[in-house]
Amino acid sequence: MAGGGPKTSTTNANTRKKKEVKKETGLGLSAKKDDNFGEWYSEVVVSGELIEYYDISGCYILRPWTMSIWEIMQAFFDAEIKGMKIKNCYFPLFVSPGVLQKEKDHIEGFAPEVAWVTKSGQSDLEVPIAIRPTSETVMYPYYSKWIRGHRDLPLKLNQWCNVVRWEFSNPTPFIRSREFLWQEGHTAFATKEEADKEVLEILELYNRIYEEYLAVPVIKGKKSEHEKFAGGLYTTSVEAFIPNTGRGIQGATSHCLGQNFAKMFEINFENDKGEKAMVWQNSWAYSTRTIGVMVMVHGDDKGLVLPPKVAAVQVIVIPVPYKDADTKGIFDACDATVETLTKAGFRAEADFRDNYSPGWKYSHWEMKGVPLRIEIGPKDLANEQVRAVRRDNSAKIDIPMASLVEQVVKTWDEFVEALSQKKMIFAPWCDEEEVERDVKARTKGEIGAAKTLCSPFEQPALEEGTLCFASGKPAKKWTYWGRSY
Repeated sequence: MAGGGPKTSTTNANTRKKKEVKKETGLGLSAKKDDNFGEWYSEVVVSGELIEYYDISGCYILRPWTMSIWEIMQAFFDAEIKGMKIKNCYFPLFVSPGVLQKEKDHIEGFAPEVAWVTKSGQSDLEVPIAIRPTSETVMYPYYSKWIRGHRDLPLKLNQWCNVVRWEFSNPTPFIRSREFLWQEGHTAFATKEEADKEVLEILELYNRIYEEYLAVPVIKGKKSEHEKFAGGLYTTSVEAFIPNTGRGIQGATSHCLGQNFAKMFEINFENDKGEKAMVWQNSWAYSTRTIGVMVMVHGDDKGLVLPPKVAAVQVIVIPVPYKDADTKGIFDACDATVETLTKAGFRAEADFRDNYSPGWKYSHWEMKGVPLRIEIGPKDLANEQVRAVRRDNSAKIDIPMASLVEQVVKTWDEFVEALSQKKMIFAPWCDEEEVERDVKARTKGEIGAAKTLCSPFEQPALEEGTLCFASGKPAKKWTYWGRSY
C-alpha cells in the first residue's frame, strides 16, 4: 500500500508521456479496426500518408504514397490493353446538356450525381455545362463521326482521367468521393461475339489487378438486370468482401452496352456485304477505389499493410546503432543491403534520419505498410546477418547477408499467400427481379440494404429441389448477396 502512490504517479506520468509522443509524432491509431471500423479507416488513410482531407467535402488530396500504388497498377493495365490494340486518348471534362440527356435510361441513372457549371465569373452561363460523371455521352457523338465502314472497326479507345459524381452522403476516401481517378475504356465492334469476348478479357485483367497486385480475392460474375449499368445490355464485375464489416464491394466493372447507345448516337457502318448495320459497344473501368479496398481488407491496428507488388518501398532498412557501436560499419552495411536488394529488382531504401529513434522508425514504416523491415545492429554486423521483420504478422527471422535475396523472395511468397486467405459466401436464388427488389426493401436499414453483388460465372451444382433463400421458389442459380459500399 505504501508503494502504491508513487507507482500510480509514475504510471500516470508514463501515460501522459505516451500521449504527448503520439500527439507530437502522429504515430499510432486511436481507433481499433474491430471496434470502430469507420473511424479506424478514416485515421489509417491519413496516418499512412495516402490522403489528406481537403476543404471541400468528398474531395481528397492523393499523396505520393497513393500515386505510386496507382501508377504501378496503371503501368500493368496500360501495357496489357495496348497488347489488345487499345489506344489511349483524352476527351474533355465538360458535357453539353443536349448530349448528356440523349440516352434517357443512362442519364436517369446518373442524374443525381451530375455537377453543373452555371457561372463564368459573375455572369450566368446561357447554357449550363455538365461535368462528366462518365464519358459515354461525351465520346459517342464522335464515334458516329469516325466510324463509316467495317474497315473502321473495331474502334478501341481508353482514357486515364478524373470524373466527378456529386450527390451522395457519407463520403469515404477512395470508396465514395466526389472526384476520383480512373481509366475508362470505350470500344465498338462489328459483331456481338467480338464485344462479348472483350468484356471477359477486360474482366480478367481487373481480376489480376486485385489478386496479383493487391492480394485481394475477388469473384468474377454477372450483375442482375436491376443492378446492371444504366442503358447497357449486361454488366460483369469483380466483387470483393470486407470481412470486418460483412459488406461486399464492387471492385471494377466491364459492361456490354449492346446497340442501345449506337442507336441513340447513330453509330452505323456499312458491313462487308454493303449493308447498313449498327455497332456493338462495350465500356469498362476501374478506379482509385481499388486502393480503398486494399486498405480495408489488409490494414490492421498498426496501420496500412501493403502487398509487395504495389508498395513504393518494398523493403525499409533501419540501422540500430547502440552506444559505442561501430556506427559507420552499420551504416555501410545498410547501404550495401539496399544496393544488393535494388540490383535484385526490389524497391529498397534505408532510413538514416538521426532525429528519430529506431523504435520510432519501426512504428512509422509499419504505419505506412512497408512489407518488410530489415534491422542492422552491432550483433548483426558481427554475425554478418540482418534481422527481417514481416509487416503482415510481425514474424522475425535472422538472414545471413550472403543469402539475403533468396530469403526475401521466399518471404514475399509467404506474405502474399497469407494476405489472400479471405472468404465469401453465397445463396441460391430464383433469378426474379421482383424478389431482388423485395429483399432490398425488407433489409433496408441504417447500415444499408442487402442486394445482389454478382452471379459467379463458375456455378456449383444446384441440387434438384433447391429453393430460393428469399422466395421459396425453385432456385435457378447461385448468387452473392450482401450490403455493399
